[in-house]
Amino acid sequence: MPILYSVVAKGTIILAKYASCTGNFDEVTENILAKKVENDKLTYSQGQYLFHYICEDNIIYMCITDNDYQKSKAFLYLAEIKGRFLAVYGQDVQTALPYAMNTDFARTLASTMKHYNESNHKVDVLDSVLGDLDELKDIMSKSIDNVAMRGERLELLVNKTENLSTN
Repeated sequence: MPILYSVVAKGTIILAKYASCTGNFDEVTENILAKKVENDKLTYSQGQYLFHYICEDNIIYMCITDNDYQKSKAFLYLAEIKGRFLAVYGQDVQTALPYAMNTDFARTLASTMKHYNESNHKVDVLDSVLGDLDELKDIMSKSIDNVAMRGERLELLVNKTENLSTN
């Protein structure tokens, strides 16, 4: 039940990748990256695989796992990859060419992937709760933003109605 593949990309440009086994991961990744990926955390299911990603500031951190891999553990892996990547490359990412970071960062992807694949312990309860809480926070903030936008539109509609009734 391992992480099989991991990639860091800027939009559709792959900056670094690592695969622990063979497969058509590059093709699948290109298809996912070709879709408009928004700042978010998501998991796609396709056949026997799960595609997890975190996108922030047009930088996508993605991994492919089998169906049995814990979602919370995959997102912990991606959060660690994100932290390491930003610590090393920072703003250099914005002007990077395809595979510019692959030589160095593929080793980081491999070692981190190995660590997460070999650790037999389950994600502890606190990490799991924190992951769930983070997801809930994201959902709540999106909902609040949607309500605020609806409120603004409703206020605009009321103003227009008042203007029509006074005329």
